[in-house]
Amino acid sequence: MVSRGEWLDAGLELLAAEGAPAVTIERLTGVLGITKGSYYHHFKGASGYKAALLEYFELRYTTRLIDLVEGTDDSRTKLQHLLRLVLSDPDSAALEIAVRAWALQDGDVRAAQERVDKARTAYLKKLCRGLDTDVDPDRFAQLLYLILIGAEQVVPPIGKRDVREIYDLVLRLID
Repeated sequence: MVSRGEWLDAGLELLAAEGAPAVTIERLTGVLGITKGSYYHHFKGASGYKAALLEYFELRYTTRLIDLVEGTDDSRTKLQHLLRLVLSDPDSAALEIAVRAWALQDGDVRAAQERVDKARTAYLKKLCRGLDTDVDPDRFAQLLYLILIGAEQVVPPIGKRDVREIYDLVLRLID
């Protein structure tokens, strides 16, 4: 039997590669090479799967990263660690784009995206408030987040290496 996590990983992969319309039970069972029984064992239909997928997205791409960063010392080290983690995942940009596009068409997804954005910016604000700088920490946190979101949304997206260089530049500017 396929685990709940495998169902959710497959859903995120389909979402990133082909967008929300591709995330159907038929496509998922085809990708996983199994029948629908396991799906209904783990989820209560399409709405249950969507809710679990959005929760998993939030956990994997927001909560988990914050938890990993919290193990380090000062705010600057935490911020640099967070930026490295975010920029180390080569597939995250496609997924972020797909979730944001889906949020434009689905209220539940929009609510989940709002929660994710609020959690991410709140954490960035916390880190930026710990920096020793004359720059408004809340605005600086928003700037850092907007750099990432903007870099992912332009066509073609700005590569992770270039975003890293932009972050290095911005961090040098506040020193």
